[in-house]
Amino acid sequence: MPTALRIDGYRFFFYSNENNEPAHIHVEKGDAEAKIWLEPAFSVAYFKGFNSKEQNDIIRITHENISIFIKQWYEYFGK
Repeated sequence: MPTALRIDGYRFFFYSNENNEPAHIHVEKGDAEAKIWLEPAFSVAYFKGFNSKEQNDIIRITHENISIFIKQWYEYFGK
């Protein structure tokens, strides 16, 4: 599970076996987790265990780093 970014206690990462899906990022902090689609359009797949402030933080951090995450996705999966 390659880690793309660690910030404010959040870990943004990819599962190495999900290259058949569109570009996305997983986020975890403690027992909470999230999945965010980066392409074809930014959208939240799910939030589990994050409160509304944390959800907003995750969305903001993802938006701020989306180009880096997409680049890392394609570099890692060789697409």
